Amino acid sequence: MAPADTASVHLHTVPAQPRSAARPEQPSPAAPSPPATLIGSVQRAMRLLETVAGHEYGAPAKQLARETGLALPTTYHLLRTLVHEGYLRRDKGLFFLGEAAERLSSSGARQKRRSTIVDTLAHWRDALGVPVYYAVYREGEIELVCVSDSPASPAVEEWADFRETGHAHAVGQCLLSQLDEAARRDHLDRYPVQPLTPYTVRDDHSLLRRLERVRRMEPVTERQEYALGTVCAAVPLTFGTTAATMAISLPAHQADRLVGAARQLQDEIGRRLGSLALSISM
Repeated sequence: MAPADTASVHLHTVPAQPRSAARPEQPSPAAPSPPATLIGSVQRAMRLLETVAGHEYGAPAKQLARETGLALPTTYHLLRTLVHEGYLRRDKGLFFLGEAAERLSSSGARQKRRSTIVDTLAHWRDALGVPVYYAVYREGEIELVCVSDSPASPAVEEWADFRETGHAHAVGQCLLSQLDEAARRDHLDRYPVQPLTPYTVRDDHSLLRRLERVRRMEPVTERQEYALGTVCAAVPLTFGTTAATMAISLPAHQADRLVGAARQLQDEIGRRLGSLALSISM
């Protein structure tokens, strides 16, 4: 286990001043810093956007001016600007959110889903004492989305591209096991099996036979096939047509912990399946 981080504390000692009959004049207290400058036009535009968002069926300029407390000429000026920039659209005298605002909303939702995954992986990393990985198979590629590790439990170094070496690591084998035969063969045509260590599967035929034997929802394990000195296990996640996986890794000398930790991870996933299902498509 790595030593705990320690914070250094440095005491700043003020040197003693010689005594004097006359007390030195004290400096005047500094004037308070002025508040940060706020741009009023931006604030007013944000209020308008929020107000428009609250009207599913749109609202006219006069109603928006009344609800925001803005002068009508100011409201018209801001509405024209927001329509020009794509944040609002006007239809038959009513204002609605525009494509630019909808893109912001969509990006915010994706960030929230990603934050859910990041927080969940960190929780499991600390609970299990192992690095945790999240990956998906998207558009014919293995995509390692998120890794959560710590100095005490570092992640496996990606010394060979994960996308091209799915045959050798548990993450890739787990994702490939969730595909149909045609998709597996297509992947291997693009990324042929190649030995990375003495333990790596030797050819496509051997790998396909192994994948066919993987039981549904069973963890997939590999021992030093991708990196010497490391063992890994991956738990399948299938939501609709999305193939995904959560995985863990351990040093080879702790291989006896691998299956138990993978089962524990699978139990944790089962308890949080609902929130994961909402976040899996990020």
